Formats: sequence, C-alpha cells, structure tokens
Amino acid sequence: MTRYLRTLVLFWQTTLAAEMEYRTNFVLAFVGSSMMFAVSLFTLFVFYRTGYEMGGWTFPQAMLVVGLFTLLSGVQQTFLQPNRTRITELVRQGTLDFVLLKPIDSQFWISTRALSVWGAPDMVLGLILVVYAGSFMAEGPHLGPTAYLLGVVPMLIGVVILYSLGYILSTFTIWFVKLFNITIAMDALLEAGRYPIPAYPTVYQFIFTFVIPVAFMTTTPAQVMLGREHAWLWLAVGGAMAATLFVISRLFWRFALRYYTSASS
Repeated sequence: MTRYLRTLVLFWQTTLAAEMEYRTNFVLAFVGSSMMFAVSLFTLFVFYRTGYEMGGWTFPQAMLVVGLFTLLSGVQQTFLQPNRTRITELVRQGTLDFVLLKPIDSQFWISTRALSVWGAPDMVLGLILVVYAGSFMAEGPHLGPTAYLLGVVPMLIGVVILYSLGYILSTFTIWFVKLFNITIAMDALLEAGRYPIPAYPTVYQFIFTFVIPVAFMTTTPAQVMLGREHAWLWLAVGGAMAATLFVISRLFWRFALRYYTSASS
C-alpha cells in the first residue's frame, strides 16, 4: 500500500508540473466553467420563477443538486476523464504492452497516471453553490457541518459508480479500437444528474436509478444531506451498486486482457 501511495504522489507531481506550463489555459477553463455554471443556474431560475417545483424539490434544494453535479463534473474532469481516454490511446498505439510489463497493477496505473487541473474550477464552483444553497433552505434548519459531512459518503459512492461505468466502457476498446470516443457517453450520462431525478417522468426515474444509476451520483447525496425519508436506504442500495460495478470493472478488465494482442504479436 505504501508503494502505491508513493507512486500515486509521483504520478500527480509530474502531471501537475506538466499541466502548469500552460497557466493561461487554466484561466480559460475557469471562464468556460463559470459560463456553464451560470447557464445551469439560469435554467433552474426559469423553471422556478413561475412557482414550479421539480418533483417536489424547492429552489434551494434543486440548487443543492446542481452544486453537487458541478462538483462531480469537476472530479470527473480532474481525475477520471484524462485516464479514461488514456486507455483508448494505449490500445490504439500499442503502448499498453509497456504498462502490462510494469511491476504494478495495470488498472491502478491506467486509472491514476493522469491528472488535469482544468476540472478544478468546477469543483470550486460546485462547493460554493452547495454551501450557498444549504444556507437558504426554506424549511427546517439550515444545513450545518454535520449535513455536509454526511454528504461525503454518498458523493464517494457516486464517484465509484462513475469511475466503474467509465472503465467498463473504455475496456471495450480492446476489441473495438475505433470506439475510442465511447468515453464521451460518460459526459452525456452525467448530464442527467444535473437536476433532481424525481423531476423526470416515472419511466426515466427508473432508468436513471436502476439501469443507468445517475440518481446515486447527485440526487442521493442531496437526499442524505437534507435528511429525507428513505435516504439511508437509497444510500445502502447505492453502496451495493458501487461495490458491484467496481468488482465488475476489475473482472472485465482482466477478462479483456486475455484478448489483447500486443504490438509485438
């Protein structure tokens, strides 16, 4: 474990050093994130200005979900997306051989090797909106430190689900190299969690909960933080789903490697 932690620190140090050579890009990324953030809030305001509530969620509660979505989007751009695209590049270029020869778990290497600072603005903006929305709850006490701490566990579960689904999709490129853009589907997948899942029609609620588990990425963390009824039951279901998907991603990756034809074969 210590060896893996040292390796992780080394990976991120070298990646950050390379990323910070282009500091102007960070400013542009912040501007772009701010614009998308403003559009999300404006869309939410348009819905609620007439008194409409998304699935019974008040405006501050819906803002909380948008904040969690923005935060998760930043996590994806910073830690997950750069490494998902690396899988397809390694397979297409035949350089996966060098990863498999390293004295380290190949999935760990691929999943942690890259880091992008361009998702940091989304994480910052998301955290600000979560705290802001929590201070304007219309009913009951405002969200306190305990509520925010309780939201950490379901958010981690959401990250594991997002990582596992993305890794499973990326693994398919071992058979179908031309599907290297399949990881774009993860961005579209996450978009469904921008607003509370109960706001969608019943059929879509079922799909986004049990087929494509977007609900556990943003809505469930918000429910836990708000102390809603059955929130802990959904948290347990989400935890079981995250563990299952992670195990599947591990097993599927090992299965796929049996069919990988290296550049030298």
